[in-house]
Amino acid sequence: MTSSTLRVGWYGLGSMGLGMSLNLQKHLQSNNLSPLRYSNRSLSKGDILRDEGAISEDNFEALVRNSDVIFTMISIDDVLIELFNKALVAGDSLKGKTFVDTSTIHPDTSKWATSRLGEYGAAFIDAPVFGASSVAAAGKLIFAVAGPVGAVETIKPLIMAMGRSIIDMGEDVQKSSLLKISGNVLVISFMEVIAEAQVFAEVTGIDNQQLEEFLGNMFGPVLESYSKRITTGAYAPPLDTSPGFAAALASKDMKHALSIAASHSARLPTLETALNRLTSAREYAGECLDSSAIYGTARMEAGLSFWSETSRQGNCLFALD
Repeated sequence: MTSSTLRVGWYGLGSMGLGMSLNLQKHLQSNNLSPLRYSNRSLSKGDILRDEGAISEDNFEALVRNSDVIFTMISIDDVLIELFNKALVAGDSLKGKTFVDTSTIHPDTSKWATSRLGEYGAAFIDAPVFGASSVAAAGKLIFAVAGPVGAVETIKPLIMAMGRSIIDMGEDVQKSSLLKISGNVLVISFMEVIAEAQVFAEVTGIDNQQLEEFLGNMFGPVLESYSKRITTGAYAPPLDTSPGFAAALASKDMKHALSIAASHSARLPTLETALNRLTSAREYAGECLDSSAIYGTARMEAGLSFWSETSRQGNCLFALD
């Protein structure tokens, strides 16, 4: 079966999954291929996909039954395992199908998915992505892809409809998970040290924008963009606005990294600090926080308010004066 004859399905329509699936549907439509089939816990989130010509399925089982390739963007390992277990009930009808997960999952979850799906003749590809939701919407994500060579080659055109490059990680699916987690070690560690630098600037009388200008000129637009999540107040967005990289998800990823490092007698002290600060931020300010909310905790440790002039000034958990 070639990519031109595949029936493609998508499950998981969060801030990342929606942008990715929209680009995939546009690719299928522009090439006169079968429309994307989609499902989600809250099916109404796919209304924009429906308007673009995609076809909804009532649940994951129906999506799997009517698709040859099933993409998932699920942020929690246990939820992904539960979904795959539902698919496994179909038994022999999974033969020849390919499951592609694009989220950040533990290497053990990738290994389990490969083993269990393989028992029924299905292939599993681990293809986590690098990039924020805005990058997903623009179709410029970087994919780290690992899995059976033939299955990977078949779905490459679909992946390139959503991304700008593929890092080939071979056939061992755990390698993709490990690269993604390594990338998140860097992302969160960068955010930790930038938060520390911005608090240092504030308490010593340096303008935040001047430090941000330096970051951009010296280290480029990526680190400057991390700083902007702090200076624009996006670290604590309005309660009706989804954070770019939710604090809960960042905490999950940090715990994965720390546990894997510990199993190899390694330490990640910057990440340990970041996790402690982000945990404190969530306890203080609730869950509507970006991963950069470590900045709010660092502010409090320096005697400042958790909230900056550009962030929201509280939440439903705490009464405002």
